Amino acid sequence: MSGFPIIRRSDRILVLGMTGGQGTFWSERMKEAGTRIVAGVNPKRAGTTHLNLPVFATAKEAVAKMAVDVAVMFVPPALAGTAALDVIDAGISGLVMLTEHIPSHDMLTVFARAKAAGTCIVGPNTAGLVTPGEAFVGIMPGHNANVFKPGCVGVISRSGSLGTLICLNLTRAGLGQSSFVGIGGDPMIGTTTLDALKALDGDERTEAVVMVGEIGGGMEEEAAIYAATMQKPVVSFIAGRAAPPGRRMGHAGAIVAGNAGSYAGKRAALEAAGVTVADTPRGIVEAIAARLTPQTRHRLEPSPTS
Repeated sequence: MSGFPIIRRSDRILVLGMTGGQGTFWSERMKEAGTRIVAGVNPKRAGTTHLNLPVFATAKEAVAKMAVDVAVMFVPPALAGTAALDVIDAGISGLVMLTEHIPSHDMLTVFARAKAAGTCIVGPNTAGLVTPGEAFVGIMPGHNANVFKPGCVGVISRSGSLGTLICLNLTRAGLGQSSFVGIGGDPMIGTTTLDALKALDGDERTEAVVMVGEIGGGMEEEAAIYAATMQKPVVSFIAGRAAPPGRRMGHAGAIVAGNAGSYAGKRAALEAAGVTVADTPRGIVEAIAARLTPQTRHRLEPSPTS
């Protein structure tokens, strides 16, 4: 595994809950897109095969038989904490946690164990990761060429729906994406906006970054400090512009109090860092096109014979 949370075709994927309805559907879609799934986990189906892949009782048993780079979980909330600890204790270095509403005390244990073991967690409540033309893990439509196409724009989003809309608009404009990173919408998450921004800044295929944020919390303000040091242009959209102060909004249910976590505060911090903030999701494409270099725009333009 290299550059996680950017997923690559070479990454070997273990799917926890692969034999369930959602696990089966999305594992089939992931395989269609080129994702290298090597096995699944379900204690009740251990020793069998599913989608022509072996099924193990635990992640530890899978790792004892084969190399695994990243695990992705289709596991209900009550069992997700135990499943995550199994992945961490198995020595798997990347974990994508799709599950939402995991008990907070379970996640505190998971994050502490992951930090000690050096496991990078994306989520919980993430829609997943996509690298168009290579692979995806999760529940984003990474198999749909009308939504995702290879390109030079990295996209970070807490919201899977907003992230899909942004990627669709980029694809329709002929730009495409280098990578999509869904950081997750729970109050406590592993990979932050700043973490994802650093990963895309270090990715040679990424020439510009779209950062989709929400009111509440301070992740966008934290990321703005780093964005000010980047050579790659960054464009942002912040959801929740019309939300009333003091109301719980967004995935994390964060309360906006005064200017802390407010739309105005986030926009001011981003613009002070040189980030272009679009008023609407539709404005992202125009803002990105304006910030790309002439050389990049020339390479993205269709040829006269196409």
